[in-house]
Amino acid sequence: MKVILKTDVKKVGKKGEIVEVADGYARNFLIARGLAVASTERSLEILAEQKEIEKEEDARRRAEAQKTAEILEKKVFDFKVNSGAEGRVFGSVSTKEIVKELGKQGFVIDKRKILDTAPIVSLGVTKVRVELYKGVIATINCNVKGND
Repeated sequence: MKVILKTDVKKVGKKGEIVEVADGYARNFLIARGLAVASTERSLEILAEQKEIEKEEDARRRAEAQKTAEILEKKVFDFKVNSGAEGRVFGSVSTKEIVKELGKQGFVIDKRKILDTAPIVSLGVTKVRVELYKGVIATINCNVKGND
């Protein structure tokens, strides 16, 4: 029996896939638990509509992330750390602190989306890559200043 999966099912397939499974498995497990629907003409039409909506939503989010990336790349984010003679740094700027500073400026980004995970341990401007959406990566400038 052919069914359209509504959610990911281990060892069967991913959401939105049309898979061939045993009749009893389809009726008694997948359809009964709401994990799939029978593959009919109408359900295929609905699936096509849903995929079109997802594609439009993906394009909208990607465009939004591109705009945010352009704004972020123009800004410089300042951080203060304790430093000694000759620019020696005591401490560092972590991803958590970068996310906190971005939040103050109105950019909500998850710290796991920062690709350069090593803490910043030197004075001056350091470029940090942030993934805003699938395939959209912004490079932000982090200016680390010490005690003068």
